[in-house]
Amino acid sequence: MTDGSGHGPRRVLVLRALGLGDFLTGVPAYRALRQAFPEHCLTLAAPAVFADLVPLTDAVDEVSPAYGLAPLQWSGPPPDVAVNLHGRGPQSHRLLQALQPRRTITYYAPEVPGLSGPCWRADEHEVNRWCRLLDSGGIPADPSRLELRPPAVRSPAPGAVVVHPGAAAGSRRWPPDRFAAVVAQLRCCGHRVALTGSAAELPLCQDVAERAGVGSAAVLAGSLRLNELAALVADAALLVCGDTGVAHLATAYATPSVVLFGPVAPAWWGPPPGRDQHVALWREVDRDRPADPHADHLDPALALISVEDVLAAARSILG
Repeated sequence: MTDGSGHGPRRVLVLRALGLGDFLTGVPAYRALRQAFPEHCLTLAAPAVFADLVPLTDAVDEVSPAYGLAPLQWSGPPPDVAVNLHGRGPQSHRLLQALQPRRTITYYAPEVPGLSGPCWRADEHEVNRWCRLLDSGGIPADPSRLELRPPAVRSPAPGAVVVHPGAAAGSRRWPPDRFAAVVAQLRCCGHRVALTGSAAELPLCQDVAERAGVGSAAVLAGSLRLNELAALVADAALLVCGDTGVAHLATAYATPSVVLFGPVAPAWWGPPPGRDQHVALWREVDRDRPADPHADHLDPALALISVEDVLAAARSILG
């Protein structure tokens, strides 16, 4: 893997310093780069927490901790190839330019001279977007290759129905009383339920558990590493959640899921078509302004999804 000059391994740097869903929707692109550069060390610039999941892709060699648009930590000679899977630029483009890579693969941004690439399309599924970028650079990418290898750890709740009530923004958080009604009915039907979330979402999960009348043992929020969360979802009977990162774990493990969408439509971030074990709930609404996935208040499209909608979808899977 040396570069022929004795200066160390040849390296491909991939920038995707975003959240869990972003990491998982990038898996087909990582695999395409692994196939195109089998002798290179493939480094992913992303939050350090993803080191638990990187081995499961069978594509990425290491994580270089990176967060948002902060300057990248890089040592040694410039990367042979730098790939921007973070965004359309110009800030993220300049982060890579600062490393002086021999080749850069990015979307076109007129603010950054010297870089060329295809034009960004706003109405494109996130997985297809990054595969198209690589295709334009002569690197074939298969958007269906979303699977992860099972983690070595065991599920903390084998066969459970996993309910994940949180999301990064209020616009994508279905009301906790509705999640509680779903959890209560699932328990009434004899299903084991596990509530997941980040440490910051622990109070939300405790609130849902209390409203549903289930014990605190059902709450796993804040107690799982990412590989343990992956094991939980991989061995679950069903995942119920909003449009957030854990939904993509269900896709990666072909775990049945009911995913509640709003304000972003499943055409952009939903499970791939033709995978009938995933049910994407979506209610179109008339809008006088563009939907905001980062807003603090509940989106009208998500608000239209009822408890019975979710339970009907869950019954169609669980029987």
